[in-house]
Parts: sequence; C-alpha cells; structure tokens
Amino acid sequence: MPLGRDFRETVQARVKRDAGFRKGLLSEAIESLLDGDVPLGKELLRDYINATVGFPHLSAETSIHAKTLHQMFGPKGNPTASKLFEIVAYLQRAEGVRLEVRASRMAAEVHRRKGILRSYGSGVWKGDLKRTRRNRF
Repeated sequence: MPLGRDFRETVQARVKRDAGFRKGLLSEAIESLLDGDVPLGKELLRDYINATVGFPHLSAETSIHAKTLHQMFGPKGNPTASKLFEIVAYLQRAEGVRLEVRASRMAAEVHRRKGILRSYGSGVWKGDLKRTRRNRF
C-alpha cells in the first residue's frame, strides 16, 4: 500500500527540523540495504533525498539524470552498486556524517527474537536496539 501524501509531508517536515531523525533515517536506509531489505532501503533513501537535497540537486552533483534517479529508487528500480555507493557517498558528505559498517550479531536474529519492527515510523532506532540488548542480556 503506497504511503499517503500527508504521511510523506509529515516525514519531510520532521526531517527538516530534527537533525537526529534525519541522520537516523539515512542510517536506517543504509542498514536496510545491508540487511538485504532492498525495497525498504530504497524507499527510505527516496524519502531522505526528497526531504533533504532533492532529486534535481542530487542529479547535478552525481551527473545521474534526475529521471534515472527517480527510477532507481522506485519500486521496480535496480540501481547498480557503483551508482548507489556514489549516491550514498554524496549523501554522507551533504549530511556531514560518515557511516561505518561494524561486525556484530545478526540484526535479523535479534529483531526476530525480540519482535522489534524495523520502521522509521515506529520510532525504533539503532540506539534503542542497543539499549534493549543491554537490558535483556
């Protein structure tokens, strides 16, 4: 079911006023891609791009046509690794963050055992998961 316009506007408004939420959204998008949930990762990246730099600006910075960018992050899009990492590198620079990959227990197993949803709409973030793990183990 596609998200309603009001929900997207709500997310965009929060991204613009809350730097922590904005960085969390970018982080969650990348984590979703790394976990193999490509549709969710693309959707989160699309929401992040729309709410921050916008597709026209991203197109100018990466030399990837705006229509191609929209298609890449659409439901049937299949971005190449080189283009996806080029975009992620630019988004990190624009946000002023550097995301890192660290070896840890499989997040999917932890999520499955604890029944935690991986949705930015649920308000559950990586920091919340660490606190949950610390408290339960």
